[in-house]
Amino acid sequence: MAARTSSRIIIDAPRADVMAVIADFAAYPQWASAVRAAETLGRDADGRASQVRFTLDAGVVRDTYVLGYEWDQAGATEATYDLAVDLRVPMPGLLKRRAEKTIIDTALNGLKKRAERLSAEPGSSASARREAGDTGGDGR
Repeated sequence: MAARTSSRIIIDAPRADVMAVIADFAAYPQWASAVRAAETLGRDADGRASQVRFTLDAGVVRDTYVLGYEWDQAGATEATYDLAVDLRVPMPGLLKRRAEKTIIDTALNGLKKRAERLSAEPGSSASARREAGDTGGDGR
């Protein structure tokens, strides 16, 4: 059984901007440095992504994985990120866990940087949605 790796980060941006970045799967290769592709496999009744396949190339670790997304009415989401790495070359457990941690932390730091940058831009998408009365959630 593979161990789970997780991490957290505080993002200084409105929730709507963070959610817009999270929901823009096609843009992941632009800001999540190890992500080479992101393909939406399924959508919920509201048309939001429910399953997304990611192709990852982080040097030693190359993988394809699927994440599931559940969106609530307020626009928040709980994403469970289970990273199970199957390597072609044997690697000690400590190095494998470090690689997993690096992948997750790199993704979170990229999310933080992109959301905070977009939030700081004049006329950010979140500001426009708030003026229109939308609470955000999936970037639409």
